[in-house]
Amino acid sequence: MVGRRILIAKPGLDGHDRGAKIVARALRDAGFEVIYSGLRQTPEQVAAAAVQEDVQAVGLSILSGAHNALLPEITKLLADQGADDILVFAGGIIPDQDIESLKQAGIDAVFLPGTHTQDIVAYLNERLG
Repeated sequence: MVGRRILIAKPGLDGHDRGAKIVARALRDAGFEVIYSGLRQTPEQVAAAAVQEDVQAVGLSILSGAHNALLPEITKLLADQGADDILVFAGGIIPDQDIESLKQAGIDAVFLPGTHTQDIVAYLNERLG
């Protein structure tokens, strides 16, 4: 299927990736091709992997509190590489008051703890057609 390739990435110094792996597994079970970048990725590594792997979306999992610095940097790097058509979504520990500024920086959606994986699958099915 066209439009079903997703990169799941853990930017920053997070050492906990259980949630990212659960989302990756749910997306695979729903028919997406998922590439998982592993822990402690720099924004440059995430953007480069997204372009190199020719993904349609990037899911960013962040728990460290560095979301306001790292996530906008990833969307900027994607745009700088002409890949601003890649859908970027995020999940993790992100305070409600930070969500709007992240959306203004190019993060399409933010999923907070407790979100059902089926909701993420439905979101991607809708956004990627």
